[in-house]
Amino acid sequence: MLETGFFSLGTPGRLDDDIAFVLAKAAELNLPKLGDLGPVAGRAEFARRLSRTNPPAPGGIEAEDIAIGGIPARRYQPQGGPKAKGLLLYFHGGGFVVGDLETHDPQCRALAAENGSVVVAVDYRLAPEHPYPAAIQDGLVALNWAAREYPGWSLGVAGDSAGGTMAAVVALHARDLDIPLALQMLIYPAVDQQGDFPSRTRLAEGYLLTQADIDWFTAQYFAGRANPVLEPDASPLRASSHAGLAPALVLTCGFDPLVDEGDAYAQALRGAGVPVRHARLEGSIHGCLGLAGYVQSGKAALAEACRAWGAVVSF
Repeated sequence: MLETGFFSLGTPGRLDDDIAFVLAKAAELNLPKLGDLGPVAGRAEFARRLSRTNPPAPGGIEAEDIAIGGIPARRYQPQGGPKAKGLLLYFHGGGFVVGDLETHDPQCRALAAENGSVVVAVDYRLAPEHPYPAAIQDGLVALNWAAREYPGWSLGVAGDSAGGTMAAVVALHARDLDIPLALQMLIYPAVDQQGDFPSRTRLAEGYLLTQADIDWFTAQYFAGRANPVLEPDASPLRASSHAGLAPALVLTCGFDPLVDEGDAYAQALRGAGVPVRHARLEGSIHGCLGLAGYVQSGKAALAEACRAWGAVVSF
C-alpha cells in the first residue's frame, strides 16, 4: 500500500551542495539553450547531456523494442520474465520536444529491476513536427494496449516533467474509461498552462530550467494554437473533477519553477479524496532525475519512484 502524506526531504529554502555545484558548473560551461539550437539539434544536445549525468543502469534486465499501434516503445523486464504482475507505462520528459527511449533508459531499467515488474517506455510523437494533442493521443493508445494485453495486472502510469504531465492526463482518461490504475507517478509535472504561479517568477532564472525554456517548449508543443491551452488534456489541474483518480506519487523540487503547480496538483488530488504521497526535494531542481549519476536528490527521486511502484504492484 502506498504510504501517503507530505514528505519534505532536505532543508527548505537551501540548495543542496551538490546541486549548487552543478549549477555553478553549468554557468561556467555556458551550455547552449535548447531553444537556440532548435528541435533537431536540441534533441541531440539533450541526449548528450543525459548520457553523462544519468544514473548507471542496473543489470539483469531484458529490453525489447516493440511497437504499440505503430508507436515505438521499449519493454523492460527481469531476465527470465517478470516476478510481479505489474506493468508501468513510462513517459519521458523533455518538454514534449526532446527526449526519447535512450534518454530515460536507466531509470526504466531501475524501475523494472527494483520490483521485478514490466516497464514499457513509450516513444510518443514530439513537437513541433507533431504538436498537441499528438503526444496525448499516443499515451491513450498505450493505455488501452496495456489494459488489453495485461488483464488482471496492476497497471500504472509514470513520467517526469512533460512525461509527468502526460501521466496525469492519461490517469484522468483511465478513470473516465473505467481502466483501473494502481498508481500515477508524477515527477515534477507541468499541470496548468496558465502558468501564473509565484514559483514561475521567483525561480525564472538560474536553476537550469528557465521561464524562457518553458516558453519555447510551450510554443513548440502548442504550435498553431492560441495560448494558454486550459483544457484538461493540456492543463490537468483544471479538470472539472479529480475524484476517483488513481493513487498518486507527486514529486516536486524546491528550486523548480514548476514547484507551485506540482504542489497545487497534490493538494487538488488530496482534496478530491485521492491517496497521495507528496515528496518535495527541498534543495533540488527540475530534471534532477537525469542528474542521478551525480546528485543525491536525483538518487532520492529514483528511490521514491521505485518505492511507490513497489508498494502497489501485485505479486
